[in-house]
Amino acid sequence: MDYVTVRNITKKPKLENPLFIEGLPGIGNVGKLAVEHLVDSVKASKFAELYCKDFPPQVFINSDGTTELVKNEFYYWKAKKKNQRDLVLLTGDYQGLSSQGQYELVEKILDIVEDIGVKEMFTLGGYGLGHEIKNPKVLCATTDKHLVKKMKKYGAIFRKNEPGGGIVGASGLLLGLGKLRGFEGTCFMGETPGYLVDPKSAKAVLKILMKITNVDVNLSALEEKAKEIEQIAQQLREIEGTSLDKTEDLKYIG
Repeated sequence: MDYVTVRNITKKPKLENPLFIEGLPGIGNVGKLAVEHLVDSVKASKFAELYCKDFPPQVFINSDGTTELVKNEFYYWKAKKKNQRDLVLLTGDYQGLSSQGQYELVEKILDIVEDIGVKEMFTLGGYGLGHEIKNPKVLCATTDKHLVKKMKKYGAIFRKNEPGGGIVGASGLLLGLGKLRGFEGTCFMGETPGYLVDPKSAKAVLKILMKITNVDVNLSALEEKAKEIEQIAQQLREIEGTSLDKTEDLKYIG
């Protein structure tokens, strides 16, 4: 097995002016949730799997008792209407664990999508705030100035006045290394507390993507997941409150 190995599931898809959308695990699993929901909604077809020696050394155990090596997966979807574009979608179990692994992995991802005609990409992730958010905004960064105005029309927010900052991991590297190859790229980051998976933030990101791609997606499943996560968060807050009360009592007694 090479450092990064590609296993083709089907023949290379023939696509017309495809748009690449990446959603790998990250803060709040925002990007992963969004792309997985998109894959399921449009019934995208898997065409390749990607394995990497920088992924954790483990396998998943399936419900039928069989094992499966951790991986990333490529899907494609053919446009159904004139105002839509073919899509290439990437999601998976992990990102690379080291800097070298991240670079090797992203270069291979770019090789694959470049080979099937991709010239524009959207990478998806979370923007961790560390506190609860009722209505998450979607922050944005692009590879080209002319894209800024365009993305603002779709509801994305640019925080120009904040010094420094960056996008860590595949979502950022895909833009940076992609730009060196001539790709245009945009990263959408949904605001999220960051400590639990966040379907609400994934929904906010998908709403913008739906406007851009003209692909309608039923978001009810994400809404249900968001309610479940809110209940879990509330239970954790109650447990934490109880724990703090006990700690205060102990300090008083001592």
